Amino acid sequence: MGILTWIIFGLIAGAIAKLIMPGNQGMGWLMTIILGIVGAFVGGWIGSMLGWGTVNDFDFKSMLLAVVGALLVLWIYGMVTKKA
Repeated sequence: MGILTWIIFGLIAGAIAKLIMPGNQGMGWLMTIILGIVGAFVGGWIGSMLGWGTVNDFDFKSMLLAVVGALLVLWIYGMVTKKA
């Protein structure tokens, strides 16, 4: 996929992950895109490690892997930036 497709894919995955895991992470749309793109890579890596496939095509399975990865990245981001 091209860079523009990854940005769109990351935006969608990040937005879905943010809807599933709402909270006060205090991040804007740019950070949502970045975490979504990182989540897509993480989801693709986890999927390839478990033999479920990768995030190479724009289909339902890839989106599911990307959203799971984005949820994981969003959870880690929330734990790291959590105020004591």
